[in-house]
Amino acid sequence: MLAALAVALVAAFVVAPSTLAASGSGGGLADNRTLEEAFREAFVGYWRSGGRDFPPGLERVVDYWFRYHVAKAVIAATLLIVLVALGVLLWKAFLRAGGLGAGRRAVLASAGVLVAMLALLSLITVMANVQGAAAPFASLLPMLRVSATDGQLADTLDQVRQRLTDSLSRGDQSPPALEVMTSNFSRYHVALAVVGAIVAVVLIAMSVVLWKRFARTGSSDRRTRRVLGSFGALSALLSLVVMVVVVANTTTAADPAPALLAFFDGGW
Repeated sequence: MLAALAVALVAAFVVAPSTLAASGSGGGLADNRTLEEAFREAFVGYWRSGGRDFPPGLERVVDYWFRYHVAKAVIAATLLIVLVALGVLLWKAFLRAGGLGAGRRAVLASAGVLVAMLALLSLITVMANVQGAAAPFASLLPMLRVSATDGQLADTLDQVRQRLTDSLSRGDQSPPALEVMTSNFSRYHVALAVVGAIVAVVLIAMSVVLWKRFARTGSSDRRTRRVLGSFGALSALLSLVVMVVVVANTTTAADPAPALLAFFDGGW
């Protein structure tokens, strides 16, 4: 049942978010090409408006992108819960499989490893979509890829880069639209730093619990010790990786303008 539910959630993750997000004011944006073109046009208009507030066209795109990330985050979080439950069942079955043949034990172990990898991928997906929902405008910026026919967009991006450069090198006052971009870019990295910190704490706690159980398990139960030790080490290693991500995003959030300039210089 859990395996079937996981398959259904994977399918829903691929198909459902764009449909759910397109309800209401987001109608017509479910197609990626249409969304990209709408954002490029709205971005040019926003920069030329000279104001802080999003014009209706850009507001519509940003609202759609927010709903899209919320839908993906909810589905991915549900999938993560299902995969964790399935993984626990598989590893418990593996630990009780002493009377089974080597082939059955290998199948259970392989399935457990596969589910653990999928759970890790789901966790990363949840983190990325929470970040996108927290700062949807910043997460739309990679869509500003310039082609030979995008003369207006290319000119707009040149102006953005120039104003960012002047602000950093000479301390010039940034236009309101650029201030919004910079603050949203900072929020984008703050969101990942906060989510990453929470995940790192959970992973550290899991590692501590697993190593304590490892220490209490008798040396004769080698299979249980191997499983506990492997997941304890994996949790500790992942917590270190996540902490590096937290530090990097915290640093960027504290001083977002240079990173934003690097982004517009070709970082997407």
